[in-house]
Amino acid sequence: MTPQQQQQRESRVVWFEIPVADLDRACHFYEAVLDTSLTSGQLGEETMAVIPYEKPAVSGCISQSKDHRPAEDGTRVYLNVDPDLDAALARVEPAGGKVVVPKTALPPGMGFFARIQDTEGNTVGLHAIS
Repeated sequence: MTPQQQQQRESRVVWFEIPVADLDRACHFYEAVLDTSLTSGQLGEETMAVIPYEKPAVSGCISQSKDHRPAEDGTRVYLNVDPDLDAALARVEPAGGKVVVPKTALPPGMGFFARIQDTEGNTVGLHAIS
């Protein structure tokens, strides 16, 4: 990655997801602890509540999903692979990993994500703007 490409986003960590069993209960908890309001929404089969942030800060959400269980799976981190998610995904299997969620479009202007399993069995998200 060239220095110009890395300047697009300065952090490798671009998003995180904290798995929850009860979204309403977890929303109340994080809103109280963080003294803020979370914004709830749906992305595919996942129900989530986004933790507010101001750019260029990194943010994330609490997420209720059948494939991401609290305490068992842990917090999911998304890593910046700008400028090319496809190229990063092509390197996963040769390096010993597995693509578990293929490249998926987010709402307009938010880019694309995928999820991979690393050589240790961890599920990690990858994200790119284009």
